[in-house]
Amino acid sequence: VNQLFLLIPILDLFSSLFLIADSIIRFVSINIFMLRFFLGGDQTITPCPNQTRRDKNGRPEGPYRAVESADALITQDFEGVDTLDKLFVHAVKRFSKAPCLGTREVLSEEEEKQPNGKIFKKLVLGDYSWMTYEEVNQAVESFGSGLAALGQCNTIAIFCETRAEWMITAQACFRRNFPLVTLYATLGEDAVAYGLNQCGATHLITSTELLRTKLKNVLSAVQSGLQHVIYAGSGEVCNADYPQSLDMHSMQEVMELGAKPENLSKEYEKPTASDLAVVMYTSGSTGKPKGVKMQHSNLIAGMAGQCQRIPGLGSQDTYIAYLPLAHVLELTAEISCVSYGCRLGYSSPHTLTDQSSKIKIGAKGDCSVLKPTLIAAVPEIMDRICKNVNGKLREMSVVQRTLFKVGYNYKLQKVSQGADSAVCNMLFFKRVNLLLGGCVRLMLSGGAPLSASTQRFMNVCFCPVAVGYGLTETCGAGTISEFSDYSTGRVGAPLICSEIKLRDWPEGGYTSQDKPHPRGEILIGGPNVAMGYFGSEAEGENDNFWVDEAGQRWFCTGDVGQVHPDGCLQIVDRKKDLVKLQAGEYVSLGKVESALKNSPLIDNICVYASSDQNYLISFVVPNQKQMTELAKKNGIEGEWEELCNHTKMEEEVVKVIKEIAVTSKLERFEVPQKICLSSEAWTPETGLVTDAFKLKRKELKNHYIKDIERLYGAI
Repeated sequence: VNQLFLLIPILDLFSSLFLIADSIIRFVSINIFMLRFFLGGDQTITPCPNQTRRDKNGRPEGPYRAVESADALITQDFEGVDTLDKLFVHAVKRFSKAPCLGTREVLSEEEEKQPNGKIFKKLVLGDYSWMTYEEVNQAVESFGSGLAALGQCNTIAIFCETRAEWMITAQACFRRNFPLVTLYATLGEDAVAYGLNQCGATHLITSTELLRTKLKNVLSAVQSGLQHVIYAGSGEVCNADYPQSLDMHSMQEVMELGAKPENLSKEYEKPTASDLAVVMYTSGSTGKPKGVKMQHSNLIAGMAGQCQRIPGLGSQDTYIAYLPLAHVLELTAEISCVSYGCRLGYSSPHTLTDQSSKIKIGAKGDCSVLKPTLIAAVPEIMDRICKNVNGKLREMSVVQRTLFKVGYNYKLQKVSQGADSAVCNMLFFKRVNLLLGGCVRLMLSGGAPLSASTQRFMNVCFCPVAVGYGLTETCGAGTISEFSDYSTGRVGAPLICSEIKLRDWPEGGYTSQDKPHPRGEILIGGPNVAMGYFGSEAEGENDNFWVDEAGQRWFCTGDVGQVHPDGCLQIVDRKKDLVKLQAGEYVSLGKVESALKNSPLIDNICVYASSDQNYLISFVVPNQKQMTELAKKNGIEGEWEELCNHTKMEEEVVKVIKEIAVTSKLERFEVPQKICLSSEAWTPETGLVTDAFKLKRKELKNHYIKDIERLYGAI
């Protein structure tokens, strides 16, 4: 093993010689390019962004800006392109014949019996079929014309899975200046009815699957003046199953209506930068969903900031689209990719890889077929990938595991120095990379904190990972780390569209005078900050938005951060996650959960604290394989649900938690003393987590209320 470790640098040296030769060729090419520019060529040079960040006024609380926007925050990516419809038209003009949106055809659907007796539906999918940019543009024009032909369009609501029809609908609404209301496909029935009633939508876009399931009971509860329901997908819809006041149409029928010359020829009012583009209902970790109002200018500014931080984004890239389009991360990622001529291949978490739950054994998942170069992911997805790879490693021989560890440690060392190892990539990580198609060059993580161990693993085994921080209220824009920054735990510097301030929070013990780094509640300002919450002007819910004396909008995030000397932000706490115990100690629930989730035994965890108690408890979703092995060691047998309900297993998992707490340097009062094991995974469908897999603490509390009483010894 030691000899192998010494051999790797030698092999890397030969690899480096090839890289040097390649660099010389690139250098010559760049100089020829520059010579053409100075001689009057039509190309423009985009300067390499300065990595340094600075506080523009010297005060520790900020505001902090990117150096590139020290004098003024950026409002748009392309000059004169200030609305979302102009952005798409700009892309169509540049990439008209290039592939734009891709979808896989379902070849067959089969039922597969699991060892536990359950029946799962498995899919066999074909290759991707593509619509060009010009074909998508024609579909957008026809569908927008058809929506207008159906009658008065106050607002258009969309309650649909991520698919090409979702993007076509969005672009049609942007073009026709119809405000688009987005609702998560995994929202509960009450939340969907609440959103539709509050926004007053006249048209609803959905899918045949959701129409037959979730919407069947919801539509009768909608009293907002909904008139038309338009569905995408195959299969017939029985009108008699729905309120007679609603007109039901397939998406194809609406497109055919819109393609009629008398409808296509009608003039329509195009949007301005200040018009309302999207009302995005957050799935919300607490309470009812809130609709965030985004103008065209807000989204255009936010995406300008995001795109500037993605190196080499262009028509050579392929993006795999599988996250919920009703989430601001996915919506802005897809529109940004389209604006630069990328291919968008649609997928779902159930068909993403060869091992995904709906892919038949032996069939190929979407990544294997599409071979994406860009992937956006929430940390939960990356955690699953890491645990799957580590699970495969544990099944290997001692020699294979040792070799992998040698390669991993060597490349980790190189990565921490800002280098790479072509030999390690070829010998150890090529097969791992094939899990995601083998061509991924960049990954972006957002939506929730990414653990340091997962980030390091993805950097070493796959590709550079950038971590972003933003909220629906800031159009997903705030900060993104440089892809060349391999430090962990940080979320990068402010984007060129936004700036950041820290506000003291004395109760939590965070101030701008803290050492070694100033800390405080994070405030984000800039043209990307949304206009507030829909319909809540009289409810006092817009207090977190305000406009300063210079006319700039700000949003108070509720997150607590610290700013490093290089201007990069680190999230250290969240105000709503801070709980005071009976003895007066403050506990950050998120901090404890983040530390304990590093255990391979824990798939998910929610820490709970009652202010009239002096200790923490937690609800744990254990890893089935690890849990089963732990049960065998302790001589415990039974079905999965029986193991999770076994008192002895609760005690054993508490022991593991305490061991992790020691290595994570948690304080004694930060360690859960009692736990409840859950045999059911927490997914958005259960209503216990959001679509970004953030915990819904209120729902979790209600779900486990009897266990809380048991663990706290209620009589």
